[in-house]
Amino acid sequence: MNRIYRRATIGGLAGLAASVPLNLAVGHVIGAAALGTVLGAGFTVTFRPSRNAYVDSLMVGTSTGIPCWALFTLLLFPLISGQYPEWEGEEMRAHFPALAGWVCYGGLLGLLVQGLNDLAAKIFGPEAVPASRQDVPKRRVVILGGGFAGMQTAAALEHELRGDPGVSITLVSETNALLFTPMLAEVAGSSLEGGHISTPLRTSLHFAAFIRGRVTAIDLEKRCVTLDMESAAGMEPEPAREVGFDHLVLALGAVSNYRGLTNVERHSFNFKSLLDAIRIRNHVIEMFERADRESNEGARRAMLTFVIAGGGFAGVELAGALNDFARGILADYPNLRPEEVRVILVHSRERILPELSELLGAYARRSMEGRGVEFRLGARLLDAGPGVVVLSDGEIPTQTLVWTAGVAPNPLLATLPYERDKRGAVKVEPTMAVAGAPGIWAVGDCAALNDGKTGKPCPPTAQFAIREAATLARNLKAAMEGRPLAAFHFDSLGALCVVGHQTACAEFTLPFAREKSVRFSGLLAWLMWRGIYLSKLPGLERKVRVLLDWTIELFFPKDIVQTIDLG
Repeated sequence: MNRIYRRATIGGLAGLAASVPLNLAVGHVIGAAALGTVLGAGFTVTFRPSRNAYVDSLMVGTSTGIPCWALFTLLLFPLISGQYPEWEGEEMRAHFPALAGWVCYGGLLGLLVQGLNDLAAKIFGPEAVPASRQDVPKRRVVILGGGFAGMQTAAALEHELRGDPGVSITLVSETNALLFTPMLAEVAGSSLEGGHISTPLRTSLHFAAFIRGRVTAIDLEKRCVTLDMESAAGMEPEPAREVGFDHLVLALGAVSNYRGLTNVERHSFNFKSLLDAIRIRNHVIEMFERADRESNEGARRAMLTFVIAGGGFAGVELAGALNDFARGILADYPNLRPEEVRVILVHSRERILPELSELLGAYARRSMEGRGVEFRLGARLLDAGPGVVVLSDGEIPTQTLVWTAGVAPNPLLATLPYERDKRGAVKVEPTMAVAGAPGIWAVGDCAALNDGKTGKPCPPTAQFAIREAATLARNLKAAMEGRPLAAFHFDSLGALCVVGHQTACAEFTLPFAREKSVRFSGLLAWLMWRGIYLSKLPGLERKVRVLLDWTIELFFPKDIVQTIDLG
């Protein structure tokens, strides 16, 4: 039986059986059954469950119900009936029974899909996979980088090749875990434990080999990469290692771009890695500890002033998280006054969050100002020194500066003889192949890619990187089989940004009218942010741990224990 037809049949039957709770959302038995059947088929084709993984399927199905509620009940159903969506007051409360229906439907769907899938495996046997070609010489695919782009490319390539022994896949990364960066600010703000948003790369891969090492050189003539095999402190360093390739995927991600401001680089905190977030959190606690015993008012105020450079998503989310954290732990420091705590966001433009609409950017600023965050807009960061930050419109005495104002592709790309854009990313064709370089590909932050349909540059965001990885995996397989390559095309789904506890902004593009968008703000957007990103967080264990962290945060104060700083 064709595997797609088999999955769709299983999903359709499971969706039909699970559609009873959808009556709460649809209000029509036949409509609920039809919608449940279609969504069930789509769910099963998209998410293939592992055997006997009932708890995992239950969690995935339940988390899928929340975005379905937002899409259908809050948006599509009102628009189809000719009404404007309402999300406030009594209108919003009237939608919560439908939320319960969607969540129950998703949970039942996950369980039924798992059960029917296991039953079909016993009756018809496992899904048929393409026969591997034993006579073909093994081709080596090496993926450099374990971020969203690199990890998703490896996972998608595993799916495309189905363990074909004629191909070897190797993923190389400096760290052994995928960091879920959308939740990084919550680690700095002490809402989440750092390890709970990191997924081990080894356990995420099924057939691909994993090597933890830092890429130091790429030899295009010898078709190999040189790795620095870093060792733990106190251990003998390992010798450098060479890894050969037939196809090389550049997915090395980005690094902070300080734009030549050497003093800023020296005196500021970076905000790219998990260790960066932990260091920022520990430093904030240290500043409170020192300020609590400091008698000089000026020195105390400098310790309690936290400056964040950059008004994009990373800077705004970090400013909101640190502001909530700093004001939430004041009760533990009786010698400090609320007015002494300052969180200042510096941005060179006249409004924050340029990626969102001006209306949502203004809402985010008003909401954050109401919580105590200060803004220095239209001001450039010129210099920094011990205890001071120099702006184009004055100086700020502070012991804390965090840089989120710019990133650039990995500097290793500059050693390659390929054309790059002004950011430093390698220019690629719409297929993500490097022109004139057979077997060389680039994706994510490393790729200067134009959409194959619109011709517009693709932004270097995780949302695009994940979709680029799927297209790249199909093109890699097509290149090995001598078939034509597909151009990449993807329309942005929207964006979400948390600006403080229980407050967020969300903007979604309508699938049937790309020039229009719908906007959410406040508590609803915050719930959507948590629901959507929780569903995207890899691994059931991580989902459960994050849910527990969020639940504990509702009942207990912020933790002020300083964790070990490996730096």
